Amino acid sequence: MSDDAVLPIPNLALAQNYFVLSTPSLEHLHQNARKELLEGIHADHMAPYCGIVTTTNALDLDESLLARIEKENKEELDKIDERLEEAKKTEGEMDIADAHRPRANYYKDKAGGDWDRRNRLKAYRGLHLLSIRQFKRGGELLLDALSTFTATELISYNDFVASTIISNVLTLNRSDLKKKLISAPEVIQVLPELPVLSDLMKNLYDSHYDKFFLALAATEQTHLKPNRLLSPHTRYYVREMRISAYNQLLESYRSLTLDSLARSFGVSVEFVDSELSRFIASGRLHCTIDKVNGVVETNRPSLKNAQYETVIRQGDILLNAVQRLSKVLY
Repeated sequence: MSDDAVLPIPNLALAQNYFVLSTPSLEHLHQNARKELLEGIHADHMAPYCGIVTTTNALDLDESLLARIEKENKEELDKIDERLEEAKKTEGEMDIADAHRPRANYYKDKAGGDWDRRNRLKAYRGLHLLSIRQFKRGGELLLDALSTFTATELISYNDFVASTIISNVLTLNRSDLKKKLISAPEVIQVLPELPVLSDLMKNLYDSHYDKFFLALAATEQTHLKPNRLLSPHTRYYVREMRISAYNQLLESYRSLTLDSLARSFGVSVEFVDSELSRFIASGRLHCTIDKVNGVVETNRPSLKNAQYETVIRQGDILLNAVQRLSKVLY
């Protein structure tokens, strides 16, 4: 293996399988996850990790497997130590350094060149930001790394494109969605293998809101809940995507009937009335509902008013944080 090769250490696919096995609601995925986790543990001789996953009951303890990979660990490390001792006795410093390298590779990985490091770092940081609900900044980094993606030790290319779509469908405006995502060659190439996300993205852009809602529900079940990084943010993501779709439709009209709105989204009038009322009350949709006439009327705030409200809201958050800090300090 070349010095610049980046090994998948740790193998994060195994962490994903462990997450699935630890989540009772994903029982329909357990059989495949259990199989892949066992294969990965055996292939990489992961005795300590095997002990961890069995003590948490994610896997049943297989004492013969554990004993076998512990033996393989010891044999491999003994060979490395023998080569190191021989190098110390007979070789120079460079040979000794070379003898140390296999042991280092056995536990961890080396980074590549400067350009490669920067490119990989975008993928690492982007996925981390998604895991802490920073979808906008994370999506920007993933989109930037899309054409030069090489971090296959972190995530498969298809899963990387899926993460890029999920984050950027939420945060890009409609024109950028077309230009940066839908028309991106890297996305087009993979879309046939990601039909649910293809439907989510294209139906939102094409304003097919009833199909978009169906695709969003499918995305929740196939790409959000089973994903160890995105699962904690499932409810947030689904809510924000609905708000985005409502805003996209409402900004085209001064008013429209509740019945028309419900038909556009393929839901009942009662459902859309309840959901709009909740989002209006929380300040996420700028419209009012005339229940007597069954009409939704938009009342978009000016940009200055929106900026003013944002400053006030952020100021309140900062003030509360300062007050909590002062209680801790004094």
